[in-house]
Amino acid sequence: MLRYLLRRLVYMVITLWLVVSFTFVLMKNLPGDPFGEDSQKLTIEQRKLLYAQYGLDQPIWKQYLKYMNNVLHGDLGVSFQFPTRKVTDIIHQAFPASLELGLWALAIAITVGLILGIIAALNHNKGLDVTAMFTAIVGISIPSFVLGPLLSYFVGVKLGWLPPGMWTGASSRILPSIALSFGTIAILARLMRTSMLDVLNQDYIKTAKAKGLSQSAIVIKHTIRNAILPVVTVLGPVFVGLITGTLIVEQIFVVPGLGKHFVQSIYSNDYTMITGLTIFYAFILVIVLFLTDVIYGFIDPRIRLVKGGSK
Repeated sequence: MLRYLLRRLVYMVITLWLVVSFTFVLMKNLPGDPFGEDSQKLTIEQRKLLYAQYGLDQPIWKQYLKYMNNVLHGDLGVSFQFPTRKVTDIIHQAFPASLELGLWALAIAITVGLILGIIAALNHNKGLDVTAMFTAIVGISIPSFVLGPLLSYFVGVKLGWLPPGMWTGASSRILPSIALSFGTIAILARLMRTSMLDVLNQDYIKTAKAKGLSQSAIVIKHTIRNAILPVVTVLGPVFVGLITGTLIVEQIFVVPGLGKHFVQSIYSNDYTMITGLTIFYAFILVIVLFLTDVIYGFIDPRIRLVKGGSK
């Protein structure tokens, strides 16, 4: 077990190093000036001072080594857009909103998606199956930038059931969470249905039925537990995609998350912000994928870590 964990940690470090290096090189090859529109108003002396202040006047390899050293010490640099603010401070301020929205959306997606998938599989080729899969198709077909304004206008403005925007209380979380989770609900429902149908055709399910086990016992103890494995596998990337912020949903419902900072930094060539947020996203992804592997092993008793690897 310890050997497996250490190997995974090494892979994580290598992955993060590659992400940091690739992003750093990519930023240096972006067109335009890192100081945006203000660069046209600056004198040659002012530009030189700014480049010296941010270390942009040094050779690329020196900039790279300095940046890697700062990253290792938890320093992601100072934003070009906000010269008085560090990237870590901006993440600390904005990420909680994206995290909360993502967790709300994930909870809704898992609950509704799994229920739809289970109902569809247990009623294969029947009315409930068709209804559940039609709902899933609708969920995949309608993007969040369409569903979001519809929910905000009809549910929030016309009906007045929930706040159409702003991030003010628990009720204001519901509409953006639904808009963000709708596509994920469809994916999980279809995946759970397919996995359930596959498990229901296995020999051990037929054996359980022959032994006289009730339908509920077979579904709960045998079918769902094995069918949920593919769902657990995709939950890691899905979770990261939700919690790292979705620009469209955040903009529609005025959520003060990370999405807007990431896009604005690309428009303004804010190298430190882009690189810092990319590293932050990558760090969360590798951690979640690692935890997913561990949870996967606990869910499936057939998976055991053995000397020299896993099986």
